[in-house]
Amino acid sequence: MSDDVTSFDRWRVTAGAPAFSEWLRSSSEPDWTDVVTHPFAAAITRGEADMRHYLAQDFQFVDAFTALLGAAVASADSFEARVPIGRFLGLTVADTERGYFHRALAALGVNIAAPTPEPVTADFRALMDEARSSADYPLIIAVLCVAEWTYLGWASRAADPLPENFVHREWIELHEGPEFRAWVGFLRGELDRLGPGLPEAEQRRVLDVFRRATHLERRFFDMAAGASGQACP
Repeated sequence: MSDDVTSFDRWRVTAGAPAFSEWLRSSSEPDWTDVVTHPFAAAITRGEADMRHYLAQDFQFVDAFTALLGAAVASADSFEARVPIGRFLGLTVADTERGYFHRALAALGVNIAAPTPEPVTADFRALMDEARSSADYPLIIAVLCVAEWTYLGWASRAADPLPENFVHREWIELHEGPEFRAWVGFLRGELDRLGPGLPEAEQRRVLDVFRRATHLERRFFDMAAGASGQACP
């Protein structure tokens, strides 16, 4: 992370916005905006994206992401924090999202076991594993928040009617709607609850992980766009 990032306390005064999660997001530009407005993400919302390589690579995060959620449950500082994470893990990732991947990849003719991880896929899994191994709850939540909040960012830009093809439509629906918005709100709320009380060095560690995750999201969409022949910004 560059040394010219304004500290949270100074930013909070000058920006007039106390939310720790907003400091993380605003300090992750321009990658953040590049993710939520990415041409490949926009193509998904229109039902025009070639989803084969993208979903084959994204599916390779499921195990690492599940383990990261488990680490969040284990490292959370209260029962009230553990419950929403455990509920999301059981109902969404292990059930709904896993089922979507199997149906979508089968419809696209993709062998789930075949794809070799792209470099960005391996790098992102390594970051998830790094956060999980740390057993540091704010760091874990930072990675989860980037993964979910950026996806809400682009999916919420989809206009009605959604694409007819279930591969595009259900991927959008998995990352938009009241329940997913509440989940992202919970993750942001945890960062907002814990972040301001961390020592500045720890705040900067959280920011470093948040920014690295955001940059990897940008690289992942660039990879997907390149594989499908779409122009990158």
